[in-house]
Amino acid sequence: MLQLVDLRGRRLVRSELLGLVPRPEVDPVRAAGAAAELIDAVRERGEEALLDQAARFDGVRPPAIRVPADEIAEAVGTLPYAVREALETAIARVRRASAAQVPAGHITVLEDGAEIEQRWQPVGRVGLYVPGGKAVYPSSVVMNVVPAQVAGVASLAVASPAQAAFGGRVHPTILGAAGLLGIEEVYAMGGAGAIGALAYGVPELGLEPVDVLTGPGNVFVAAAKRLVQGRVGIDSEAGPTEILVIADGSADPRLVAADLISQAEHDELAAALLVTDSAELADAVAERLPGMVASTAASDRVRTALTGRQSAVVLVDDLPAAAAFSNAYAPEHLEILTAQPEEVLPAITDAGVVFVGPAAPVSLGDYLAGSNHVLPTGGTARFSSGLGAYTFLRPQQIVRYSLEALSRSAKRIVALAEEEGLPAHGEAVTARFPSPSAGED
Repeated sequence: MLQLVDLRGRRLVRSELLGLVPRPEVDPVRAAGAAAELIDAVRERGEEALLDQAARFDGVRPPAIRVPADEIAEAVGTLPYAVREALETAIARVRRASAAQVPAGHITVLEDGAEIEQRWQPVGRVGLYVPGGKAVYPSSVVMNVVPAQVAGVASLAVASPAQAAFGGRVHPTILGAAGLLGIEEVYAMGGAGAIGALAYGVPELGLEPVDVLTGPGNVFVAAAKRLVQGRVGIDSEAGPTEILVIADGSADPRLVAADLISQAEHDELAAALLVTDSAELADAVAERLPGMVASTAASDRVRTALTGRQSAVVLVDDLPAAAAFSNAYAPEHLEILTAQPEEVLPAITDAGVVFVGPAAPVSLGDYLAGSNHVLPTGGTARFSSGLGAYTFLRPQQIVRYSLEALSRSAKRIVALAEEEGLPAHGEAVTARFPSPSAGED
């Protein structure tokens, strides 16, 4: 079912590994033209464009783009007990973990009368996108909203596609999760048009532009986020989900297969990779997959994902080689299922989130681990991180100098200003000292 990539006996450098890693054919650039048209339509026609786009892409015209407050409250009240209790647990855990991501302020005293204060300021307003489509994601409401709240963001707006099964309204479980978090501003809109609406605002809806826009979505959402980046900040251009499992001969092949399937059920383009130094484990997993796939609810979707070019079993000589391959791939989700996982972990540098040992499957992180499940995909974990409170914070430096401290630095400032051909810079300093001797050490 999974293609085999045999790297045994080959010592490859990073650039060679990058050329070998399997990836899905997903390119936001190809979707950019269509995404730009949808964004432009929202900028020009506002609410009417959003209604038309819902009818076109979601198969239903919402009764209202902005969700009434009483509808949110009703959704909270109708949440099944087990779902509400699970959401409340997830909220509490993500809140605790996110609090650890808020840096403490610090004051650096350079000399008497000269100090730099480092503080972290939240952005003023955030737009949070919660996808619809093949599944319902109340967990994504939690993962997007809670870090923003922990960071101190004062204004939050949530967008999620209209659902034909609910008369064009946002899925009630999405609304219930938003209501549990105290969100009062929710919009029934999806895709690139929703991204444009959040970035530019829609006055007739009372939708003000946001400063930062986060949340996963399809290729058109990713393309739209790329188009509005610069006007607003974004978390990342999330692509299809990925799981990479590093395992040795001690791993349970049934658990490995179950974890690969769990992420493959997200999307036909989901990537599932097993990297192992055990040909016996690879064979055992391959034997179990067909039967386990056939028995899962989304078997057709899972089968397509596992047989796609983006999924594979990768055979390597040893665990250091497995870690090297994983770092080149930079997976969204990495599981380490080896006899001594803590010995493998130090070699891992590039991954969205790492799950260590058989009791920490990716599914735990999707819901209740306390970690965030909005993570970098497509290899971007090499230079970016998952969503967190820090996503919504900006570092600011505050400079405080006394005249005496400025005086002690004046000559050096003048010297540098004159060297750069900017004498007025130096004059702005010396103007503060009427005495000819001012600015001397």
